[in-house]
Amino acid sequence: MDTKGIDNLLGQLRGTAAAAAGKPVDNAAPAAGGADFAQVLKNSIDQVNAAQQQAQSMAQDFSAGDSNANLHEVMIALQKANVSFQEMVQVRNKLVSAYQDVMNIQV
Repeated sequence: MDTKGIDNLLGQLRGTAAAAAGKPVDNAAPAAGGADFAQVLKNSIDQVNAAQQQAQSMAQDFSAGDSNANLHEVMIALQKANVSFQEMVQVRNKLVSAYQDVMNIQV
């Protein structure tokens, strides 16, 4: 798992917390090669979307009677898409919870 985006976000949060506490802020640039959190999140959402589209396409092919469509592969693709979507929902819930916690911080 790529944690560079998370490390970058944590560094930004620490800098903001230091600024709020009146401490000097280290304005150093993010580590070279560090990933942008928004880009990592977007890539993850794109991967989930691709898995869902592939599973839907396979299911439509099977329903249409395509001789190359295998029921086992269709069911596995559907389950993978479902699991990845559920994982994305849990990440979203954690992000919303973290956002609400940050917004409730007394300054």
